[in-house]
Parts: sequence; C-alpha cells; structure tokens
Amino acid sequence: MSALFGRQANTTIRMVLAAAGLGAVGILSALLIFARVPAGTRQLDEVVQPVQFDHRHHVVDDAIDCRYCHQGVEKGASAGIPSTALCMNCHAQVWSKSPRLEPVRQSYFTGKPIPWVRVHQVPDFVYFNHSIHVAKGVGCETCHGRVDQMPGIWQVAPLTMGWCLDCHRNPGPSLRPRDAVTKMGWKPEGDPAALAAQLMKAHDVKTRTSCTTCHR
Repeated sequence: MSALFGRQANTTIRMVLAAAGLGAVGILSALLIFARVPAGTRQLDEVVQPVQFDHRHHVVDDAIDCRYCHQGVEKGASAGIPSTALCMNCHAQVWSKSPRLEPVRQSYFTGKPIPWVRVHQVPDFVYFNHSIHVAKGVGCETCHGRVDQMPGIWQVAPLTMGWCLDCHRNPGPSLRPRDAVTKMGWKPEGDPAALAAQLMKAHDVKTRTSCTTCHR
C-alpha cells in the first residue's frame, strides 16, 4: 500500500507554514508603517470644502484672531467651527453678492448648516482637549501649522501617538506666553531653553506619558 503523503510532504508543509508566517508579519508591518507615513496620516492632503475659505486673507489681511471663529478652543475639548450666522456678521456687508459665498447665504436663509469637511481628527479612543493645551500655552501653530500661509487648510502634523508623546515627554519647546497662543510665526526671545523652563513653571506644566492621559 502506497503512503498517503510523499517524502517531500513534511518539507512542503514547513515551507507553506513559513510563507504564511512571513506573509502575516509582512502584512502587519506594512500596516504599521502605512499608519505612520503621510499617505496614512493624511498629512498635507488637499481638503476640498463646500466654501472656498482663504485663511491667509482672514488671518493676515483682516487680522481675525483664531478664537473669533473657533470659539470653543478655550472652553472645551473641541475648538468648534463658526456658525453661518458668525460668517454673516461680516459677509452681510462684505462680498455680500459674491458667487463664492452663495452656499453661505443659502445656509443662513434655510437654516441648514454648511457641511464643512473635518480636517484634524484623532481616533475615537483618544481623548484630546483643546482648552487644556491653550491654557498651558501651547500655540495653535504647534499642531495646525502656519494657517496664515494656507489658501485653504490641511493637516500639517501626523497626529500619531509617537508625535504626541514626543511633546508630552518634553513640552517646554512647544510652550509660549498665553497672549501669544494664537500668534502665527511667534519666536521666543532670549534663551529658548530658559524660557521653556520658565513657562513650564509659570503654567504648571508637567510631563504626561501615562496611558490614562489620552486613553480614558
């Protein structure tokens, strides 16, 4: 009676198992790498909004403070987006007949909110609070980049766990006086290290690396 499996059966099954193991490791590694590169983090991806909004014009030309539109940034977890009524505070008189602002006018008169596309988003299992960062002196520019140079808006930082932890381990370089939190292009005067230490003490900033800081 002939054998059910040939002499090469053991070798073949070992090769199949090895290939399957290497394939699984390769797929897992590829996913981990993808989650850390711009293609996976959505860095610098163009975000098309329902209304063309030029941050350069509003921030530089009109000198509008970030907090005028993002009113929740000092009060809660979300910075918030401006209501249509807030937009119309200016645009009822400025560019009131511009075709570009037709979606804004429609939203205002119909009561339907403008369907803005979210740009910065962390996973649901991550807790992030804007107000505590602003209160401690972390500038808007630290995470959102130079919005005063953006014709639109896009994600500048990777927003990965490693990126957040780099700042939480050494928060000093990201701090600035509270009155400069929304100032674009702010640079420290004098010794940056000495100012960082001074601000950490003044704002009672501690390193935060425990899991429960962000995962609650």
